[in-house]
Amino acid sequence: MCGIAGVLDWSGARHGAFVRAMVEGLKHRGPDAQNVVSRDNVTLGHARLSVIDVSAAANQPMADIEGRHWLVFNGEIYNYRDLRRELAEAGARFRTQSDSEVVIEAYKAWGDDCVTRLNGMFAFAIWDEPRQRMLLARDRFGKKPLFYHLSDGGFVFASEPMSLLAHPSVPQRINPRAVRQYAALGYVLGSECILAGVAKLKPAHRMIFERGRAPVIERYWDLAPAFHRKSRWRSEAEAEEALGALIADAVRLRLKSDVPLGAFLSSGIDSALVAAMMKEAGAGEPLQTFSAGFHEAGFDETPQARRIARYLGADHYDKEIEDDSLADLPRLMRCVGEPFADTSLLPVHRLSAFARKRVTVALTGDGGDELFGGYETYVADWLHGLLKPVPAWLMRGAAGAVNALWPVSFGKVSFDYRLRQFLAGQGLDFPHAHYSWRTIFGPGETGRIFRRGVLETAAGTEPFEQFRGFYERVAGCHPLDQAAYVDVNTWLVDDILVKTDRASMAHGLEARAPLLDYRLAEFAAGLPVDMKLKGFSTKRILKRLHGRYFPAALRPSRKRGFNAPVAHWLTGDKSHVARSLTAAPALGDWFEPREIARLWDEHGAGRRDNSYRLFTLACFGAWLEGWRRETAVRPREVQLAN
Repeated sequence: MCGIAGVLDWSGARHGAFVRAMVEGLKHRGPDAQNVVSRDNVTLGHARLSVIDVSAAANQPMADIEGRHWLVFNGEIYNYRDLRRELAEAGARFRTQSDSEVVIEAYKAWGDDCVTRLNGMFAFAIWDEPRQRMLLARDRFGKKPLFYHLSDGGFVFASEPMSLLAHPSVPQRINPRAVRQYAALGYVLGSECILAGVAKLKPAHRMIFERGRAPVIERYWDLAPAFHRKSRWRSEAEAEEALGALIADAVRLRLKSDVPLGAFLSSGIDSALVAAMMKEAGAGEPLQTFSAGFHEAGFDETPQARRIARYLGADHYDKEIEDDSLADLPRLMRCVGEPFADTSLLPVHRLSAFARKRVTVALTGDGGDELFGGYETYVADWLHGLLKPVPAWLMRGAAGAVNALWPVSFGKVSFDYRLRQFLAGQGLDFPHAHYSWRTIFGPGETGRIFRRGVLETAAGTEPFEQFRGFYERVAGCHPLDQAAYVDVNTWLVDDILVKTDRASMAHGLEARAPLLDYRLAEFAAGLPVDMKLKGFSTKRILKRLHGRYFPAALRPSRKRGFNAPVAHWLTGDKSHVARSLTAAPALGDWFEPREIARLWDEHGAGRRDNSYRLFTLACFGAWLEGWRRETAVRPREVQLAN
């Protein structure tokens, strides 16, 4: 893993000092080496975490043997050895054993379509000096980030948005559209960025810059065709056999490493299967596994994780996440670079620091829920269809009765929370009902929580419209397939994978996700729905596969998730950090202080669980705190050197 940065400027102006400052801001991603190279019109910077070929010869920016093509690369190419053999047979010459050099030669052999041959996680830029063109690309699921700012004479790019502020062409303004999205979802969606004038290159997209031409952005891969093209299986056993072989191969490919390697382990099916297949493939002697837990009842998964690790004969380490974690919010928002309100960021960040003491690479179970129907929201989607004939007035009455009579609890995704959410969405059509499960401040709440005028500056940016576009790509598919495709393109890429990347890379830890091998994702999308979800039974085919490796006693009784107990942390004396963040004057420029106070009163009195809403506001307050510090030390009067 690494951090990359660079500037393309057709005027020939020098940007070395700015790119060095950008790379300095990315050292946590690449603590092993930092370098900057300037060529005509281009300056490239790289911060390296050495994982494959740890020699200095594999440092970047890297050139091919002729010195005509230059690369900065963040990620891992898992099939690089196969590609290297194919390229060598075609005449390519190599000086290192790195996967980075394979990317350069792949571009020289196959051009922009080289990205379709890469199985891995990546964000990279290739400067083709003879043709005076640059290719930027991002992996299929966007596991590795890439932000950019277009200027009149070129563009600036980096792995994280805040490092872009080291360049004087990047505006020091907040994007109201991104704030609108963040309030709705707890993360910034799609190509938007919290910094005005900055965009994300979307997952599975490439961008080409050539002298004298406008930049071209293209999508090179999409999971939608696999949902439309369903596979036929003679039996579930046959599909299970094929699935097991695919996961085993995905795990095997991700064991290539020249540094110590382990696995994150929860109480769930996904991480347990990954760990079991790591052991089967001979990873580690013994395998090292890592878990995080909580003192609060109902949130701690470490006892089950220990039992799984013991069964596998792994060396297991776990860490209790304490209720002082909210004090980390300013630092965490700096790591993410944008406001981000997934409560599981807190434990993943501390778990990554804990694991990094023993390993440099950790495999995860990310992707299993989206691809195999693991979320309870999918059960709610199924029930939504069953109960559609029930009169709307009756459902509204049930919702009112539950809100008035059912006590509020602060348990982990408690039944009363799920019931309230379900009933609130029952009067909506299916796409809006599924969307409602993901919202923090719904459409009816944004008018109250935002300060007057904020929504007007973000007019026409209702987040659901992006969700609608994804629904249209899988129109005609089963509703569960539609929900899964939408979740893959929103929740997974813009929340789950952002959390994993930023929390792990903050400590120089590389996280790999075998279940997001694109071959496995296409296989899962093509499965009949009832192999994934049937009634209240989720992840059916994965549970069958889990039974090959573990006794029934080690199968989790229900989906638990990795949420932090913030509802508890936002009550009583524990809430002082979050209260101070939501009382910051800068937050009051965006959100109504009186509404924030009302949310605190309701939560403190136990009338309503406002933990996600308050956490979302606290995270934005923490991000604003860091933003004010960053912009205070970066003057705009710097001139580019000629």
